Amino acid sequence: MSTQEAAAGARGAGAHAAAQALEIIREEHRTLAAVLHGLKFMVQQIRSGQAPADFELFRAMVYYIDAYPERLHHPKEEQFLFRLLRARTSATDALLDDLRREHESGDRAIRDLERKLLAFEHGTSFEVFCDAADAYVETYFNHMRKEEKQVFAVAQEWLTAADWAEVGAAFADNRDPRSGPDAAEFRALFSRIVNLAPPPIGVGPLFPRRKDG
Repeated sequence: MSTQEAAAGARGAGAHAAAQALEIIREEHRTLAAVLHGLKFMVQQIRSGQAPADFELFRAMVYYIDAYPERLHHPKEEQFLFRLLRARTSATDALLDDLRREHESGDRAIRDLERKLLAFEHGTSFEVFCDAADAYVETYFNHMRKEEKQVFAVAQEWLTAADWAEVGAAFADNRDPRSGPDAAEFRALFSRIVNLAPPPIGVGPLFPRRKDG
C-alpha cells in the first residue's frame, strides 16, 4: 500500500469514527431537546388557557433536564470530547472555557427553576415559573447550538480516529442497558414523560388526572 493510500485510509477511518461518535452525542441532544420543547409547549398551553398545570409531568421534565446532563452527558463531554480537543489544539480553549462555565451556571439555573416550580405548585404566580422555564430552555438550546455548530466542526478537523473511538466508546455506554442504573433510569423516565405528556409531544391524556378521581 502506498503512503497516499495509507493516508487516505486513515482519513476515512477517522471520518467514520467521528460520524459514529457525533451521532451518539447528537442523539442525546435530540432527547434533551424533546423534553425542553415539551416543557416550553406545556408552559405555553397553560399560559394560553388551553390546559391546566400538570405538576407530575412538570416534575418529571425538570428532573430529567437536571439529572440527565449532570450525571451522564456533561461529564463525558468534558472528560472526553473537550479534554481531547484541548490536547490537540488551543484554538478552542476560550470556547471550551465558556461551555464549562455554562455547564456550571446551568446547574444553578435548574435549581432556581425547581424552586419556582415548587412555589407555583404551592400557590405562587405561574408567570414567575413560566418566565424561568422560558429563559432556561432558550439558554440550553443556545448552549447545544454552540456545541454542534462550533465545537463539533473544530473537533472533526483536529481529533484523530483513536480520539473519536475513545469519545464514541464513552458515550456509547449511555446506550447500553448493562452500563449501570443511571442509563436505565433515564430511559424509563423519558418513556414516562412521553406517556404523561399530551399530544403532540407525547401520548398521554389531553388533560391531567384530577387528584380526587
